[in-house]
Amino acid sequence: MTTPGKTRVAIVFGGRSPEHGISCVSAGSVLGALDPDEYEVVPVGITRAGQWVLTSGDPAGLAITARRLPEITAASGTDVVLRADPTGNGLVVLDPTEGPRALADVDVVFPVLHGAYGEDGTIQGMLEMAGLPYVGANVFASAAAMDKEFTKKLCVAEGIPVGPYAVLRNGMTLSEEDKQRLGLPVFVKPSRAGSSFGITRVSDWADLDAAVATARQIDPKVLVEGAIVGREIECGVLEGEAAGMPEASVLAEVRVVGDYDFYDFEAKYIDSESACEYDIPADLPDPVTRQVREYAVRAFAALDCAGLARVDFFVTPELDVYLNEINTMPGFTPTSMFPRMWAAAGLEYPKLVDRLIRTALTRGTGLR
Repeated sequence: MTTPGKTRVAIVFGGRSPEHGISCVSAGSVLGALDPDEYEVVPVGITRAGQWVLTSGDPAGLAITARRLPEITAASGTDVVLRADPTGNGLVVLDPTEGPRALADVDVVFPVLHGAYGEDGTIQGMLEMAGLPYVGANVFASAAAMDKEFTKKLCVAEGIPVGPYAVLRNGMTLSEEDKQRLGLPVFVKPSRAGSSFGITRVSDWADLDAAVATARQIDPKVLVEGAIVGREIECGVLEGEAAGMPEASVLAEVRVVGDYDFYDFEAKYIDSESACEYDIPADLPDPVTRQVREYAVRAFAALDCAGLARVDFFVTPELDVYLNEINTMPGFTPTSMFPRMWAAAGLEYPKLVDRLIRTALTRGTGLR
């Protein structure tokens, strides 16, 4: 039974990608931010094997503890499935003692999923089939932003600068011509992954094959990017309210300190307080700040994004701006930059989550 006057929101988290644990941490933060007077929550975890389970939704159980990330397992709750049928009842619990039973209708889904099978258009397509409104980008935008090759191509077509790169599809190797063009060092990464999984900094071509093999453990398509000397700048974008233009947040700068060569997984999530320093807002000249925010909004539009995105850039010592990547479901952990940038702009975490859900309900599903 739904509670009259409350919005019933399914928070879906975990998933099959290497970013499973970070998704759980993000979901814990979202669950803790939802006003119980406004929302009735249906917490759905997805195991690493892809099994959906109805969980307790306790935020405390979804936190990093003693440097260990949380995980959804088959024992985390009762089996549940989503019917990809707009005439059905949405979520169905598979109770081993009582048999299948339909949950009350869900109003909106917040897929707090990062990486493959969650941020890449797959679950978005399923939710479209089910006729369930959901937070975030649609099928195309999710897929295009997840694949860094096509992010770059679409943004270049929009006149947004990107750095030099090469794409290695399955079985391909880097040509001597590309090596000359890219120079050293390069960053080798899976084309369709996030949270810095599978990334290697290569400063000697002798190490390239091993770096490509590491990236291909996650994705057979690999990106090799020429290093851009500069500052790492991030910008949050929100879909405009009442059909308005997308809005850009204040900017943030991430500086990696200590023993880390770059902003990798450990620096981002495990040792973030000691490994990174943050400036929010970023200390940039006003014209550069305006340029970055303009590029962020244009990139959001170029990929036909919806709801939210975090757009990452490099700013060189000469103050040239280059797009790095777009994340259509950025991290929502306590240390994640997207909510911190919007908090600095005056939109605190609970109101940010509320806005995303309300925007999704207004947008609905289907062509729009």
